[in-house]
Amino acid sequence: MTPTLAQQRISELVNELNEHNYKYYVLSQPTISDYEFDMLLEELKKLEEQYPQFLQPESPTQRIGGDITKNFAVVKHEYPMFSLANSYSREEVADFINRIYKTITDEKIEFTCELKYDGVAISITYENGNLTSAVTRGDGEKGDDITTNVKTISSVPIKLRENDYPLKIIARGEIYLPRKSFEIINKEREENGEPPFANPRNTASGTLKMQNSAIVASRKLEAFMYYFISDSISENSHFDLMLMAKKWGFRTPNPEKRFIQKCSTLDEIFSFIDFWNVKRFELPFDIDGVVIKVNHIPQQETLGYTAKSPRWAIAYKFKAEQAKTWLESISFQVGRTGAVTPVANLTPVQLAGTTVKRASLHNADQIEKLDVRIGDLVFIEKGGEIIPKITGVDLSKRSEYSTPFRYVENCPECQTPLIRKEGEALHYCPNEWECPPQLKGKITHFTSRKAMDIEGLGEETVELFFNTGLIRNVADIYDLKKEQLLSLERMAEKSVSNLLYAIENSKKIPFERVLFALGIRYVGETVAKKLARHFKNIKAIRNATHSELTQAEEIGEKIAESIQHYFAEEKNNTLLNRLISYELQFSLSEEQMSGTSSKLSGLSFVVSGIFSTFTRDELKENIEKNGGKVVGSISAKTNYLIAGENMGPSKKEKAEQLGIKIISEEEYKKLIG
Repeated sequence: MTPTLAQQRISELVNELNEHNYKYYVLSQPTISDYEFDMLLEELKKLEEQYPQFLQPESPTQRIGGDITKNFAVVKHEYPMFSLANSYSREEVADFINRIYKTITDEKIEFTCELKYDGVAISITYENGNLTSAVTRGDGEKGDDITTNVKTISSVPIKLRENDYPLKIIARGEIYLPRKSFEIINKEREENGEPPFANPRNTASGTLKMQNSAIVASRKLEAFMYYFISDSISENSHFDLMLMAKKWGFRTPNPEKRFIQKCSTLDEIFSFIDFWNVKRFELPFDIDGVVIKVNHIPQQETLGYTAKSPRWAIAYKFKAEQAKTWLESISFQVGRTGAVTPVANLTPVQLAGTTVKRASLHNADQIEKLDVRIGDLVFIEKGGEIIPKITGVDLSKRSEYSTPFRYVENCPECQTPLIRKEGEALHYCPNEWECPPQLKGKITHFTSRKAMDIEGLGEETVELFFNTGLIRNVADIYDLKKEQLLSLERMAEKSVSNLLYAIENSKKIPFERVLFALGIRYVGETVAKKLARHFKNIKAIRNATHSELTQAEEIGEKIAESIQHYFAEEKNNTLLNRLISYELQFSLSEEQMSGTSSKLSGLSFVVSGIFSTFTRDELKENIEKNGGKVVGSISAKTNYLIAGENMGPSKKEKAEQLGIKIISEEEYKKLIG
């Protein structure tokens, strides 16, 4: 065969095999047998070995693996990977739907229901149709780059199909291990005298972090994609976007198999849940629930996000697997806020593929409600199949000498009498300045990645420094000296230097994260950002009245009271003054302040289309910096529609019907001067 003919045949085989992959994994309509596919693949491999100069990046032979990755780089997500809020009852689903109707009152609302795949969340980026990176969820902000391993998965396209896909698109989805593949792996392990794996989800997670991509390829992982991010997606419906993405080559939920369905009523949603609660065991892969989403994408944008999850979606979890075991004792944990949580210590038992030794008892009311006693035979299950909890007692096995459990009255760590505030379920230790777990918890929170991000000062190191008396509060961190640290066990020259560098570097962390790091009750990441943008510096927050605090976006009575309580405590102010003296960022930087104004105060904007000067996210951020509000859908309350290229006609029509002013990107720039 001449080189010209070889190049032609290689191109033909690549196209043919990729087409068969698409038919098999995306359309579920194979047109050749596995044997025929393997024969074509073998022919391609031999030709590529003979003529390596003609190897194509999208060739299916590149899925076979073989690369060794010694370390997986940690990568920052371009857009955070949120997790879904979970529900375990019909009442919670109904509450979610009612919240949506209360927020969006003037538009028809449609929902999609789809399967909740029990696997590993992944974010895959495509540029010019080519797969460029694949990153795990990690902590939602950063994850591990596992691109080489993900390319071995046949149901993940290496190159997109058609020509109308966005120039850049991020696909989010779930990588999982089919039950059949899991059984084959465990059978091989047993034959080799190795212990079998516990469950498909954990096996998939471990496989994706293997260093040898050839082994990853042999495990036969698969994937579904269920969310897409791009500046140039024109679809306004999540359901329609899934169908469009399928044309591009993504394996998305199949409406014909009822993996996804549009629903208009609560009864239709419950019908979908009930159907899959029974039928899930017939699937070739594991699911652990159903995801309910608002279908209209502009409505999703209107509803927005909390710090952890979207407000427009919720996961309904199927009832978890149960087991029985004996309750040996009850111990108590004290958190950084002083909350005291009871923990059941159990006779070890197998549950959902793991050995369970401990379970949550939540609070005193739950113990009283269950009437759970030491020595009882108890029912346990995994709430959301993650955290085990006690759900009941087998009274037929209870001893006649059993006595009701008496909840502790004093802190198990510092013996301070516990308090329980009206309307709260938990007991608290009020000794926040002396109770060791609270002090250590506050320091660990302060140094965490989403707060001050002091690498090398994790939970174990904080414990070491606290127990040796080097630190008692967060300000003490900035007094640490090299000679002090070198005298400790496990602290070598390099690790000490790295830690001191990280401490010094933390002084550059922006104001909103420093505010979050302080650990003020109810001031999470989102609230800290709102406070920082509204008040600009710590002095303004510290001196703000209750009324002034509640005027800031998303700051209600409860949060305002907590902030005032924090700054009313003299010890907190002393600690704060020390941190200020160490030159931490307690005000917005000049860069953050630049462009900030109140020019758009009281005005709401809808942003649609593609822009030349800004990305859509940059434009939205600019609006907020100038005091405006960005909403996802047009209503009578909207002041402006900023129209870019390729804007959907429906928004333009609705804006014209309601008399909403439509402006261009250039007109917006003039608006803000």
